[in-house]
Amino acid sequence: MSHTPYDIPPQENKEKWFRSHLLGREIELGELYSLGFNELDLIMAETAEIRSDIEFKEKNIGKFRTAGYFLELARIIEKRKLLES
Repeated sequence: MSHTPYDIPPQENKEKWFRSHLLGREIELGELYSLGFNELDLIMAETAEIRSDIEFKEKNIGKFRTAGYFLELARIIEKRKLLES
């Protein structure tokens, strides 16, 4: 499967990462652009689970917010890829 390269905005090149248990590695925010649909789906599922746990928000607000960034960007990227295919 080929992917259309995107220009990664400068704010998404900052050191913002998410440790994905489903993918078994850390993912940089800008790396989302190069993931395939299956990996994007796993990231969205994992981050949506974190975002839906309101008690977790109080325990770890930083990871809660990071999960939100990754979830929303993954949704945007997936939508673009679907429109292009």
